[in-house]
Order: sequence, then structure tokens, then C-alpha cells
Amino acid sequence: MRAIEKFRKQLKEESFCFGAAVTFSDPLISEALAESVDFLWMEMEHRNMSPEVLNGHLLAARSKNVPALVRVAGSGTTIIKPLLDSGVEGIVVPQVRSADEVRQIVDDCRYPPMGKRGYGPRVASNYERNGGKEYLEWANQNIFVAVIIETVEALEALDDILKIPGLDSIVIGAWDLSGSLGMLGDVEHPKVVSAIDTIISKTRAAGLGIGCGMPPDAAFAASMVKRGVQWILLWGDFIFLINYVNQLKASIKDMVKSQNNRI
Repeated sequence: MRAIEKFRKQLKEESFCFGAAVTFSDPLISEALAESVDFLWMEMEHRNMSPEVLNGHLLAARSKNVPALVRVAGSGTTIIKPLLDSGVEGIVVPQVRSADEVRQIVDDCRYPPMGKRGYGPRVASNYERNGGKEYLEWANQNIFVAVIIETVEALEALDDILKIPGLDSIVIGAWDLSGSLGMLGDVEHPKVVSAIDTIISKTRAAGLGIGCGMPPDAAFAASMVKRGVQWILLWGDFIFLINYVNQLKASIKDMVKSQNNRI
């Protein structure tokens, strides 16, 4: 079973999936993280990752049979098409604002008759060894398409967005959503909490997957799972690095202080 198929199966079976964002260039980051998570999130919205760097991460993810989802910089066809043809099996699009925009995203990810994707999957078809009808059918069934609801416009259009065939999942962008609602950073504000709960309940009722990002806070992640979120991005490489160093340093200082107090 290919990695993205395994990921889809986990969501269908209501398993909680946890992933890590990759922002560094070295593909060993992806290889090192892969066995500790259910998916890798390649960050291309806030990180200028070159095609060569991304290819290295995709190779590392494939070697561990872990799905690599890519958060792209925007919803344009010229952004999405080459990524899919390079072997990306999951697309996450930020800052969407309308059902028409989401419909175009789905069209870019699905071949006719489901969508309008142009044929040319060089890496994705194993260099045409598994191309043609075989790849077309597999791609239309398995390429994972998600959009992030993080604007007031998208929130207002949510009902229409959820009706679009071929869309697999909604992702909650809590921080930017709070800003769009006029209270940037206050994700615990009742208005923001209500919006998030609405997104979760409507998405689950529509039978789509629901994901979110999170700060490095286990309590927040647990609360989101309890509220119905199925897949969660546990922040990423540089945060893990910094947090572990800070925590280890603090622990050592506490131990030394405790030992000194006993002398």
C-alpha cells in the first residue's frame, strides 16, 4: 500500500494522524522524522524550497513509505501542476477565499472527467512505467487535496466548498482565521472558538477529513482531537530542535540546583 493510501485509510478508520513540518533543506531531516510521524508536511508557503530540495525530501519520504503533503504558496495551476507531476501525492492550499477557487484547485489535481489536470506525470508515473490509464485512475482516487480555512470569506463560503466533488479535507488555520476575524493571535476568543467548532462539525457532517496545525502544546492537540480533528501538524523541525535544547538545558540546571541545595 502506497503511503498516501495508508494515510487515507487511517483517516477513514478514525485513527488520529500526527505529522511534522519540514523547512530545512537537508533531506536527512525528512528521513530522520519519517518513522516518528504519520505524515510529513513540506512547507512551501512560508519557505522558499527549490524543486531540487523538495525532490530530495520526497525521495526520503518515499524511502520510509510516509506520505509527503505539500503546503503550496498559492492556488495557481502553474504552482500545483509541476508539484503533482514531480510525485507529490498530497496538496494543501492556504488562504482560499471562495468555492470557485477551491473548485479550480480540485480541477488542477484531478484528471478528466473529474477535473482538468493536464497529463505529464513524469516522476508520479514512475517515469511512465506505470503511466496511462493505470496512473489516471490511481491519481483520481488517491491524490489528497486539502484547503485551509483561515479567512472570513472562506468561512462564509464553507457550505459551498464542502459540496465540491474531489475535495478530501479541510484544514483549520486558527491563527490566520483569528486575524481575519479581527483578533489576531487570540485563538481562545469565543468568536474564534465558535468558528473553529463550526468548521469541524460541518466538515465531519460532509464526510471530509479535518486537520489543523498547532503550537508546541500537547494540551491544545488533545483538545482538538476531542473536538473532532483527525490529523494534526505538530509544528516542525526548527521548533522541535529549539524546544528540546531549551527543555534539556532547563532540566540540567534544575538537577544541578537540586544537588547543590542538598550539599
